[in-house]
Amino acid sequence: MAATYSYSVILEPQEGGGFTVLVPALPEVVTEGDTEQEALANAEEAIRAILAYRREQGLTPPSDAHPEIRQVTVAA
Repeated sequence: MAATYSYSVILEPQEGGGFTVLVPALPEVVTEGDTEQEALANAEEAIRAILAYRREQGLTPPSDAHPEIRQVTVAA
């Protein structure tokens, strides 16, 4: 039976439509989709691929990161 992992993701709506997905615990995962559902499905696929690669390299899957979103205002 395969192990189960849960990772927090950041879902960013894009100005022109669609979404970008980032996975803080797996910084190599950056994907997108036209809809939220498609973006999350693409993230699942990318996470599986990265975990498989890490397993092949003898690396332990990382623990989830728990990102905290803050807003910073700057004058530019």
